[in-house]
Amino acid sequence: MALDNLRDLYQQVILERYKKPRNRGTTTPVDRYQKGHNPSCGDTIELTLHLDETGDRIEDVRFEGEGCAIAMASADLMADALRGKTTEEALAMVQRFQSMMKGEAEFPNELRKLNVMQGVAQFPVRIKCANLSWHTVKAALEQSTAQPAVVSNE
Repeated sequence: MALDNLRDLYQQVILERYKKPRNRGTTTPVDRYQKGHNPSCGDTIELTLHLDETGDRIEDVRFEGEGCAIAMASADLMADALRGKTTEEALAMVQRFQSMMKGEAEFPNELRKLNVMQGVAQFPVRIKCANLSWHTVKAALEQSTAQPAVVSNE
């Protein structure tokens, strides 16, 4: 695919997910809650997770927040991708996403929608925007309860 076509696709998906997010809201029940904030630009996200009975699998992911198109689109794409994953798989996905933002990795075919975020890596100042929800979900998964906390994405 030509570079211009990739850039167009990247922009189209990000704008679509920003304008019409599919995963806004709060899970019922809330098994994990985490707030993330990027002080350099003001992006804020409140993430809720509903886990299965064992606490090992993500049944639902929802978010609320305010921020740029990249931050909100990344949160929406992340929520789709994490639904149904084990906490271990989700943490591995966080690591892979962060590597992708450094230009070191990409996702396999079954998660290829996340690869659209690779375009962000061309704009180093925007990488924090894309990573905000991923840092936030990592912190939520590393908690043992639904206690509130704030992650600063500096």
